Amino acid sequence: MKSKILKMDTDVTSLEEVLGFVQSHREDNSSYICVSNVHMCMEVFDSKDFATVVNTADMVIPDGRPIYWAQKLLGNKGATQVRGQDIMNAICAISGSKQLNIGLYGGSSPELLLEVKRKLSNTYPDVKITYAYAPPFRSLTETEDVQMCTEINGSAVDVLFVGIGCPKQERWMYEHKGKINCVMLGVGAAFDFIAGSKKHAPRWMQLAGLEWLFRLASEPERLWQRYLKQNPRFLFHFFRQKIFGIEFGD
Repeated sequence: MKSKILKMDTDVTSLEEVLGFVQSHREDNSSYICVSNVHMCMEVFDSKDFATVVNTADMVIPDGRPIYWAQKLLGNKGATQVRGQDIMNAICAISGSKQLNIGLYGGSSPELLLEVKRKLSNTYPDVKITYAYAPPFRSLTETEDVQMCTEINGSAVDVLFVGIGCPKQERWMYEHKGKINCVMLGVGAAFDFIAGSKKHAPRWMQLAGLEWLFRLASEPERLWQRYLKQNPRFLFHFFRQKIFGIEFGD
């Protein structure tokens, strides 16, 4: 079931349902999952092109606590928060028994990605990572992109974790649907959290919807403008939707 938050179509789902989707679509031609939060919701609100990217996804899961709360406030009693990091961990945990080949695309450097592989292998001894690539910050050339797609498909990847940040990773998955034969899952900063270069907010802050505040305190120079601009706008427009029944156009 879908729930429209401002202009973003989100799935009312659960961790188990997302895992089921991944397993049932592993052999499809191509599919992708967006992990949504307030930042993504406002990017969708501001950009018609990006709205197409996200709303075309096979699933848009409520990663951010405010997105989950919004689903609840819109009458979806069965809504649950489905964090991208939890999905990634759960997929890695079952990858051995379900014979899921894992791919990693992203990370700030090859060294960081190597650390991610090491920690995932230590935590999940049965995990099988058949592909890993930390792309340059520039766009790949057409030749490089074709080679990359060939390598991913040749590695028989079933699930590709894409960690290059929103909105870049969502656009990347949208552009590569049909080119890469696997389930693509946008995981944002998950690689940094796994490698230890960034820290998770305490659990109580996550449950209170204050993870953004923890991240802001950790990276103020990079994030202050995003949160100062997007969070108040999200609250303003969502309460217009909830209280006055405003339906935002595409």
